Amino acid sequence: MLKFLARRALLAVLVMLTVLTISFALTRLSGDVAVSMAGPQATQQDVETIRKAYGLDRPLSVQFVSWVAGVATGDLGRSYLYHAPVGALIRSRLPITLTLGLTGLVIAVVVAIPLGILAAMNEGRILDRAVMMVAVIGQAMPSFWLGLLLVIWIGVKLQWLPISGVDTWEGYILPGVVLAFSAIPALMRLTRGGMVDALASDYVRTARAKGLRRVSVVLKHALRNAAMPVVAVAAVQLGFMLGGSVVIESVFALNGVGYLAWESISKNDFPVVQAVVLFLATIYIALTLLADMLNAVLDPRLRLA
Repeated sequence: MLKFLARRALLAVLVMLTVLTISFALTRLSGDVAVSMAGPQATQQDVETIRKAYGLDRPLSVQFVSWVAGVATGDLGRSYLYHAPVGALIRSRLPITLTLGLTGLVIAVVVAIPLGILAAMNEGRILDRAVMMVAVIGQAMPSFWLGLLLVIWIGVKLQWLPISGVDTWEGYILPGVVLAFSAIPALMRLTRGGMVDALASDYVRTARAKGLRRVSVVLKHALRNAAMPVVAVAAVQLGFMLGGSVVIESVFALNGVGYLAWESISKNDFPVVQAVVLFLATIYIALTLLADMLNAVLDPRLRLA
């Protein structure tokens, strides 16, 4: 088990180093930030003054090493736009994004797993086809379009739920549903596929032959084995949801990390963009590592792989 975790941890570190390098390189490809900060009316001397003040006149290799060293000590730099530490900006907006992502994941799991089980228990029947149709629609529907539809119908016309802000818990429902709708198809198909294989296996037939109740056979025996890929994908989907919050928070005017990223990208605020990319990648990698650990607990064979 320790060797398995050590290999996964080493892989996570290598992925993190790759993310550090790529995020730094991509932000530098969007143009000269000193020119953007100075404005269209600035002189060349103004641009050079800004470049020197923020250390942008140094070689890229020196800037990269300096940034990595700062990240290693918890210093993510200072925002050009807000003139505040980047770490403080992210921490102040993190609760909204995490709550939104967890809300979407809970909704997705609560909807997808029961539907996947029902589809597997009715394989080839009308209910199975209806569930798969829902999965296809969910996979094809753009999240921003669904968000705008919910804003118009549920928020504006029916006025059932708020369409912006999170002053109350109700403010998380509509954006949470939008995030969940994009994750439901993958979770539902995996649950269905795993349950179909599990229900046709020898150990399930043996459990049925022993006279165990159908609910016990499905939930206790079949679902345990079918849940392994679902656990891994659920963790990945939470990472996708946190990354997708950039769009959803913009649609619903939520002042979270995603909206901070959108503002920073539009204003060429490189330190914030780099930090948000690094933050989301860290969460994604951590969730993937956690999923590997949970799968190793559920299936001891993985520990020997």
